[in-house]
Amino acid sequence: MSTYNFHGDISGPSNFGDHGKIEVTYGTPPAEALKLAADLVQLVRQEAARPELAAQAEIVRGELVRAGEEGRPADQGRIRQALETLTVGLAAGSGGIALAQEIGRLVGL
Repeated sequence: MSTYNFHGDISGPSNFGDHGKIEVTYGTPPAEALKLAADLVQLVRQEAARPELAAQAEIVRGELVRAGEEGRPADQGRIRQALETLTVGLAAGSGGIALAQEIGRLVGL
């Protein structure tokens, strides 16, 4: 365990992170996740014979959009449930499975 001793003013500018820069994206869905979610909706509509799978893809996209508009973190439970339903329902080798996994990674699942 390390001990850090601060001598002097600690309320001044700090130099944390890579090259003194901290990027916090928690609460704002990454633009990449939104694009992938839109791609997922389109792909599932084209590939899947089951309409409920397209509805699950829309849930993912809709949650990411709403979270971004409201400036809050995306509801990971809601997204996780929809992505799990999608991955079970999509055919093995489908590009949709890869998209679902990447969206999950981007939103921290």
